[in-house]
Amino acid sequence: MERRIEALEERLAHVLRGFDDLSDVVAAQANAIDRLKRQVALLLGREAGREAESGAVVLADQKPPHW
Repeated sequence: MERRIEALEERLAHVLRGFDDLSDVVAAQANAIDRLKRQVALLLGREAGREAESGAVVLADQKPPHW
């Protein structure tokens, strides 16, 4: 009985370690996604500013030529 409890405790320790590792990965991914969202927003703002300065028609507002 003692050995069985030790085996279960060992398995639980491995599961908890895996859970902590996955939690760290998810937190790192969330930070990376937040950073990338800020960069995309910055780039979109820069491009919008360039289009506004040049007076060009925003291509996203035009229909494709095959329509």
